[in-house]
Amino acid sequence: MALVYKQILVAVDGSKEAEWAFRKSVGIAVRNNATLNLVNVIDTRSFSAIEPYDPSLADRAQKFAEEMLNNYKEEAMSAGVKNVNVLVEYGSPKSMISWDISRRIHADLIICGATGMNAVERFLIGSISEHIVRSAKCDVLVVRTEQAQDDAPSGYYTSEGSG
Repeated sequence: MALVYKQILVAVDGSKEAEWAFRKSVGIAVRNNATLNLVNVIDTRSFSAIEPYDPSLADRAQKFAEEMLNNYKEEAMSAGVKNVNVLVEYGSPKSMISWDISRRIHADLIICGATGMNAVERFLIGSISEHIVRSAKCDVLVVRTEQAQDDAPSGYYTSEGSG
């Protein structure tokens, strides 16, 4: 009996690791004929102290997230993913991804990039990917490397490759 994923949640934040996670998720979604749910969680704690001085910060974060997700959506659809949803959420990425969003969409796989933080930052605020691995109720794939498969078309894994 083969495991088939139907609802894949991919957390993207504009980092290189998140882009690698997105690219690997496309191949997995195509192979499984799954719905790809692209999410960006705008961490309201990160700009709450700055926002009184720059009230446009939330609007700019929303526009950045929407543009990034829509670009990823177009790329995924052109690579053969039939169903792609985009979600921009506000709150703590740790809890939103592993609890709220994953349950709302009935995710059976969460894909995220490994953190780019250094040891001190991880100690002080904790790794989002680490929290997702510990608290998610479904499978989690943490992407640490860029795809290295040379024969995959357009940078995506094929059914012969591993994802």
